Amino acid sequence: QVQLVESGGGLVQSGGSLRLSCAASGSIFRVYAMGWYRQTPGKQRELVASITGGGSTNYADSVQGRFTISRDNAKNTVYLQMNSLKPEDTAVYLCNADVSTVARPLTRYDYWGQGTQVTVSS
Repeated sequence: QVQLVESGGGLVQSGGSLRLSCAASGSIFRVYAMGWYRQTPGKQRELVASITGGGSTNYADSVQGRFTISRDNAKNTVYLQMNSLKPEDTAVYLCNADVSTVARPLTRYDYWGQGTQVTVSS
């Protein structure tokens, strides 16, 4: 079993910054791509940013130039640095990871974190 533990969410003023962290743990064989999604009530979950095992990144147009995704493979951790935050960034942010386990090292499965609330005030 694999667990994703998120931290760093909270309340911040417009124009401020937050840094989200997500650490994967458990019987991990290998972590492949990782990403951050966000969810607001009544709206479809959207991809905010993703990063491959090799470090290639992509971003939603709405956060391009403001957010930076990175990872520490030794710690099985992904980060999301959020700068110049806007009220429209308010959402529950969820961590996602493509992982294979020791028991089944050839099988990859998407795991999800519990979500962390980010609220940006005007």
